[in-house]
Amino acid sequence: MCVVETRPSVLALFTLRFAVGAVLGERVLGANGGTCLQVLCALLVWILVIFAVYLFNGVEDRQEDRANGSARPIARGLLTPGTALGVTGAATLAALVGALSLPATVSWMVPVILLMGYMYSGPPFHLKRTTAGTAAIGIAASLMTYAAGFLTQTDGWVRQIEVLVVFTAAVSLWTGLVGGLTKDLSDIEGDAAAGRRTLSVTRGERTVRVLAALAALGIACGFTAAVLALQLPLVAAAAIMTTGAVALVVVTLGPISRGSRSRRRRPYRTYMMTQYVVHLILVGSIAISPVAWAA
Repeated sequence: MCVVETRPSVLALFTLRFAVGAVLGERVLGANGGTCLQVLCALLVWILVIFAVYLFNGVEDRQEDRANGSARPIARGLLTPGTALGVTGAATLAALVGALSLPATVSWMVPVILLMGYMYSGPPFHLKRTTAGTAAIGIAASLMTYAAGFLTQTDGWVRQIEVLVVFTAAVSLWTGLVGGLTKDLSDIEGDAAAGRRTLSVTRGERTVRVLAALAALGIACGFTAAVLALQLPLVAAAAIMTTGAVALVVVTLGPISRGSRSRRRRPYRTYMMTQYVVHLILVGSIAISPVAWAA
């Protein structure tokens, strides 16, 4: 139930982000990078961190989740908040202990992202209650995940750092802006009842839909322009993001995402699917054509 509460799809996406950082680092350093065991240990610690953060978020979100009719275990009464908090504490402790075995360039990130997770959900911060807070934490967590994967392979500045910077900046902005805006469209009533001050609550659904569409197109176009200008091997990823942005505009501004909660969730699902495919395309292209990624 705790795993379900943290949403396996989210854990899988963070795993992909870490993997992208790790394979980019491996392509840069080759045999001089971290060992497979080192990377897997770092990934395990990182997923424990994300698991703890999202499980704590589930505890803190129970009021609005119940109001929104969420199917998550705590909202449905299948998992008690006390049990979830106990598992959160155990996962947090395990992650902190595990961080001691990681390279210094990565280990410091573990307590930092745990603190960020608490600030997002817990008192007195409750950054989740504003769209700006949600976007800031989403972007920071995304960037740190790519960096953690990359830094398991290298300690310093390397010649292909531009690939990492351009890719992670684009997908992190996609997460913080597009994801941050679309995720609230299906939960406006419950968020308002819980006292959240998201843009969907304060400015209305129509405004958020327009902003999400503009953000998607702007990020995709900026990503594509950077890839072409710098001649980076990210053309396929840029094409997928652009396609996803167009699809998101159609879904978000059209009638197919209006009505029931499930239909209003479609813009967020489009955002998530684009994220998945962009990451899978990048990892797959490196695995299939490693020579093209070599220095």
